[in-house]
Amino acid sequence: MHGRESVRGEGSGGTVESVFGTIIGRESEQEALSAFVAAPGGRALVLRGDAGVGKSALLDHVVELATAENHRVIRAAGVEAESELPFAGLHQFLYPLLTSIDRLDDAHRGVFDVVFGRGGGAPPSVMTLGIAVLDLLSLAASQQPLLLVLDDGQWLDTSSTEVCGFVGRRLTGSSVKFVVGLRSGVPSGFDTAALPELPVTTLSEKVAERLLDMRHPGLDPQIRRLVLDEAQGNPLALLELPPYVHGGLAGRNPEKLFGYTGIPLPLRLQQVYGARIKSLGELVRAELLRGALDGVGAGTAADRTRSTRYRMRDADEAAACGLLDIDPLNGDFVFRHPLVRSTVVQVATPNERRAAHAALAQVHRDDVERRATHLAASAIDPDEQVAATLEAAADSATRRGGAVAAVAWLTRAAELSESREERSRRLGSATHVAAQAGQLDQVRQLVRSDTGSGNNDSPASVVASGYVASLEDGDLRSSQRQVFAAIESMRDVGVREPNEVLTRLVDLLLGINLYASDEDAWERTHELLDSLGDLVSSRSRVYQDAWGDVGRRGAGVGERVERAFAGLPDLEPWDVARLSVAAYHVDTLSRYRPYLQRTVDREVETGALVNATTMLLLIMMDQITAGEWDEAERTGQRCLELTTTHRHTLFLLHTQAQLGLVAALRGRINRARELQATVDAWARPRGVGLLTQITDAIGTTAALAEGDYEAAYLHAIGITPPGTFTPYAHQAPRTLLDLVEAALHTGRAQQARTHALAAQRAGLPHISPRLALTTYGALAITTTDLTEADHMFHRAETHPAAPHFPYELARIRLAHGIRQRHTQGPKTARRFLIQAMETFERLGAPTWTERARAELKASGLTTHTTSAQLAELTWQERRIADLAASGLTNKEIGERMHLSPRTVSSHLYRVFPKLGITSRAALRDALGKISGDQNV
Repeated sequence: MHGRESVRGEGSGGTVESVFGTIIGRESEQEALSAFVAAPGGRALVLRGDAGVGKSALLDHVVELATAENHRVIRAAGVEAESELPFAGLHQFLYPLLTSIDRLDDAHRGVFDVVFGRGGGAPPSVMTLGIAVLDLLSLAASQQPLLLVLDDGQWLDTSSTEVCGFVGRRLTGSSVKFVVGLRSGVPSGFDTAALPELPVTTLSEKVAERLLDMRHPGLDPQIRRLVLDEAQGNPLALLELPPYVHGGLAGRNPEKLFGYTGIPLPLRLQQVYGARIKSLGELVRAELLRGALDGVGAGTAADRTRSTRYRMRDADEAAACGLLDIDPLNGDFVFRHPLVRSTVVQVATPNERRAAHAALAQVHRDDVERRATHLAASAIDPDEQVAATLEAAADSATRRGGAVAAVAWLTRAAELSESREERSRRLGSATHVAAQAGQLDQVRQLVRSDTGSGNNDSPASVVASGYVASLEDGDLRSSQRQVFAAIESMRDVGVREPNEVLTRLVDLLLGINLYASDEDAWERTHELLDSLGDLVSSRSRVYQDAWGDVGRRGAGVGERVERAFAGLPDLEPWDVARLSVAAYHVDTLSRYRPYLQRTVDREVETGALVNATTMLLLIMMDQITAGEWDEAERTGQRCLELTTTHRHTLFLLHTQAQLGLVAALRGRINRARELQATVDAWARPRGVGLLTQITDAIGTTAALAEGDYEAAYLHAIGITPPGTFTPYAHQAPRTLLDLVEAALHTGRAQQARTHALAAQRAGLPHISPRLALTTYGALAITTTDLTEADHMFHRAETHPAAPHFPYELARIRLAHGIRQRHTQGPKTARRFLIQAMETFERLGAPTWTERARAELKASGLTTHTTSAQLAELTWQERRIADLAASGLTNKEIGERMHLSPRTVSSHLYRVFPKLGITSRAALRDALGKISGDQNV
């Protein structure tokens, strides 16, 4: 890498392993970086190495290469002191492009306004913001290629890191390149960003000797050998250790300076810097400390234009001893290396650090988030004013999409609260944000913080512990008791207005009840929520009616869900997920699935794993309903990966239950029963009724697939007895057709008819399109009145939503076709049987396909006839087909029928698929088969 007489460190854009502009070593790295810059199109690259190994020098080299190729260069640096300020790092990159932001469309300008606190609106997702950043970069690079350089990326704030990772993976096809320097051994969001990496290792011994001799010629051989041994090829150590050793600091033998074996090299360098810092006067040390805590030293364009950044003064003494450099563009002091900055903070006493933070809070009094950061660090005793400032900063961060910072600030605000109530409330808010992100360890820690004050029954604590207990352990019963008690307590103390904690408790209770599926608990819940009146939000009322007993309370829910979804731009992600659950229960989720599929990637990117997992589960269940079983299995596998990694056991078992249902539908009986047993063994002892009902549904579906109708009937009546629908049994209305078919095939025609009529009396057709289809189908196949059977079948088959439920429609067609064969003759039955067979074949349900094929064979068709073959040909198509079958050409046919050869060709193009053939040679046999079939 390359350096100059004024050797500067990584954090300030300086260089450490070259002398007088000559690169020393690093031939392979130079070659890789040259190829990176010269490569067409956009791309990203991470340089990873230890502190002081020379990453910044390589970044300087990239800048020189790009500048020579006429790239515009924008540099930024992560600052440890700003690692909790949302989008602080992104602002460095985007500040020089503000003029280009004004050229974007209104939507993208609005995104940046929200992120930078210049406008209102919901916080953007990583995906939304990332796309806006990509558009901005593409716009900026349209006239001149652009290079983004990030040093000390490990200190970049989480929000910026997520966006940079998103952008870095999608630069292909642009004129933007992005290179990042990361310090090894320091965890970073870039660790999982999946960007290409170039390791930056230590120098070889030969190159290290060359660098040392060029930078420090004439060293005593003993000192030279000692420095080489201790530096181990680290360029910064090669440059910094010789003066330290040669100066005889502490008056020791040079060899004893490194007597503390086992200490990592960067720590040894910090001792070098620490000795220099301690030798400074008190005022200079205080000045350095304020600069260090405010992130001075990045040296970026955005930093220089930021007038609120602390500017160190009267620090010439520190510059003279090699701790500071002078920024050549504005004359400000900057730290020579990040290790200098961190050492300044480490050698300061706690009181000195608090005083420095207090001074910086005053400097940033007009910046709510930066002021909050410093106030939080300066306070010792509870201070309600400081706590309120932190809470305001958390609200600001949440609006801008900085959930991680919001949790940290709310937690600190709780610590500084003067009353137990305010402390608990703020911890509850922090817990809610963490819970939505699926950060269960963080949630547990916050719960312990709350219960540690003896406030283990606070509403906020109950919300937190309820999330953890339900998601991780499936402990619904104890969570249910606690939530009931917490809601009743809030009601009894006289809550008079809608309250966010109360809303969280209500929604949590409804979610627990959904999984528990316990009638007594639901009835108690309805009674409790009725007593709260208008304190329960309208959306919570939708959840209440849809998630409980949709057969009894579901009328009109579909319309209410549709009205709620009309306000999508203003909905929080967790409300989108909950409304989608309601939509699933009234079988209208397919309308909103495209939005869910767009949203789920965003939620995964931002770490909002509870929302992401809920959405993935919903997408999977809707894919099952729509007959997209391959896609459902892929979605399920993705869901399994997320739930396993993050120990969301309840969602893990729910996913396995849905995968078991898919396996049963596809006739993979062993796999279905394996998953059924796994889920049932976990769910039944815990009282997770939703999952035990699904396991019964797996048993029913698998038995139907096998043709074991007695077993199917026994499983089905385990969910609900014939003639009624067990209250609050989620699967009771959904398995209507299963129970009816199983009863018919086992000689229980009366029970089958009773159950179909019960569905009609319960008004199921008015609740959801799927229930309308299955109710009409059940009525059609159970009545003894042929006219009613035809009428009800017609209502089922022509229902506008029928194609959205292909499995159920195919079963109804199969059953109707069988009846038609027995009552109206085989010719009438064939259309229904062929349509059923084709649907089962397309779905991948082999046992159902064979059953339909056997019925078709019984109707007199012995070949793989398709519905297209039985489609009626028009008179003109039939005449053209007959003439073509006789051997005439298109021209000859056209002359006879006064048509152009092209028109004849178009007619044949339509005839072939109707007959299920692909060539003229097959016409005679196909036409003969149809004629024969029509005469049967």
